[in-house]
Amino acid sequence: MSLSVYIPVYNEQDIILDTLNDLKDYLKKNNIDFELLIVDDFSTDNSKLIVENFCSKNKNAFYFKNTKKGLGASVNLAIQKSKKKYFAIFMSDKSDNLDDLITYYNIINYKNLDAVFGSRFLSDSKIEGYPILKLILNRIFNLIVKILLLSNYNDFTNAFKIYKREVLLSFFPIVSEDFNIFLELPMKTILRLHKYIIIPISWNGRAKGKSKFYIKELGSKYLFTLFYCLLEKILLG
Repeated sequence: MSLSVYIPVYNEQDIILDTLNDLKDYLKKNNIDFELLIVDDFSTDNSKLIVENFCSKNKNAFYFKNTKKGLGASVNLAIQKSKKKYFAIFMSDKSDNLDDLITYYNIINYKNLDAVFGSRFLSDSKIEGYPILKLILNRIFNLIVKILLLSNYNDFTNAFKIYKREVLLSFFPIVSEDFNIFLELPMKTILRLHKYIIIPISWNGRAKGKSKFYIKELGSKYLFTLFYCLLEKILLG
């Protein structure tokens, strides 16, 4: 089996090299056939040079410049460029856990699932450094989505998940333009009745750099994605 790991990058010069080296070393240690797909979303710092230099020294790491600014286009590009059976999203700020990534891969592989969803909000989950206002808004919005979908999942907006690549391709066209892409993918997985399970994961707030998530700017985009996916389900059945 094989794994594509997608890492979105925007102005992450302080941490991106650590993230890529950690991923490379950990995946090799676990004997996984992998590729790293790093998509630069028009960074204005030295992220591009750092990533290109890393890729020049690692044959299974690939740099791509986004075709259109925004995480939606970045994810679209990475899915299309990926060549492995499974596709994982791993954030460049090292908030995601490497052990969880390996667990994702083993579960989706051995259980022949379409996706594995991690939750930061289960009894066995571990979470540190989450801003309180963002946490409150996160829990409210995820509760609304959970109720509307009649789902037992409670962390839709978390980016860190793993999917079968062929399932992601079936979701095209992907309409979300920003962080709301990470809502669209699990919603389509659930509404289209794909096979998935939910597991507890760990999450740590970034130690370096600045978050690119802006609540005021993204609220309307999340609502658009929520109602788009629900409407698609109603119209297509």
